[in-house]
Amino acid sequence: MKISLKKYALAGLLLGSAVVNADEVGCVTTSWKLVGANHKVCVDAFQDPKINNVICHISQARTGGISGTLGLAEDPSQFSLACRQVGPISLPDKLPAEETVFSENTSLLFKSTNITRLWDAKHNTLVYLAISRKVIDGAPANSVSTVPVMPWGR
Repeated sequence: MKISLKKYALAGLLLGSAVVNADEVGCVTTSWKLVGANHKVCVDAFQDPKINNVICHISQARTGGISGTLGLAEDPSQFSLACRQVGPISLPDKLPAEETVFSENTSLLFKSTNITRLWDAKHNTLVYLAISRKVIDGAPANSVSTVPVMPWGR
């Protein structure tokens, strides 16, 4: 049992290291804390690493207090996702049907928020699915956003 737990922990750390760089747009305090950082909701923006001109914004709850300030707190599985076309899109020749495009740790070791791009060829649409992954017990929290691949400007 210990060996499989170590494998899961290692896999979680490796997934967390493949993070796409996101730009923090801003944060809003949701609860004031006397000691340590406040609880807040932060919005980050990132570009799909393989699809130019698709930008996603994700809002996520961040735990404050002493444990949050030290990076020891587990952030809640509360987030929202919106992705949009901001210019002409050209798809790569071999677009995988499913690919992780963003990952961020939401606890010290065992929990992360991952965004997976799915290709809906029938409807010519990119589907972005944000889920919370927890190594032990899982987490059903999710959010979805779609980007229809359409001509840009004329």
